[in-house]
Amino acid sequence: MTELAKDIQLRFPTSQISMVTKQKESDIDLLLISTEKRSHIQVLITDGLSDYEQPVPDKYSTLKHIELYFCLPSYWDLNDIDNPTMNWVQPWIQKLARHLLENKTWYGVGHTFPNGNPVEAISPTMKQKYFLLNKPTYLSEELIPLVVNGKTIEFLGVVPIFEDELDYKMGKGTYKLQKKFLDKNITELLDDYRMSTLKNKWRIFR
Repeated sequence: MTELAKDIQLRFPTSQISMVTKQKESDIDLLLISTEKRSHIQVLITDGLSDYEQPVPDKYSTLKHIELYFCLPSYWDLNDIDNPTMNWVQPWIQKLARHLLENKTWYGVGHTFPNGNPVEAISPTMKQKYFLLNKPTYLSEELIPLVVNGKTIEFLGVVPIFEDELDYKMGKGTYKLQKKFLDKNITELLDDYRMSTLKNKWRIFR
């Protein structure tokens, strides 16, 4: 078990933590945490992405080292690779990790990514078309910054968002969208059935 995994296990004392089998040699290591948080959930989190030092602007110096994660409901089955409603999570977190490393870029709160080109719904049940990186909300107590081997590691959740929510963020800013999420109790915990936080009257035509 890596040092990061050991320290994360201390944050989730009653959990089970296992290593997820890589699908490609180039994939980054992933941990799957099975735990209780008001209800049973699973957390799929990168283990080692923080070895890369992000070339962040000075005002984002706390984000030099990050790990990404998805927060999954209990019924999510990562082994059901033929099920399009569930089989996209692992490939997507790997895609985000590879993009970061191969392009030597950086990720921060509010960064967004389209699902495909042309953009399309994430799955038959997950109608959102974009992903937003955000600080932990549902896991705000467990995934506060962690110091491992002298490095401060921040955790960023990958949150599916709707096209109108993306438009709102682009027009009003990340903070305003975050406030919408807080008002509607929207967190990083995946929900196949959630609706947009916005009224239909908000549109930006591009």
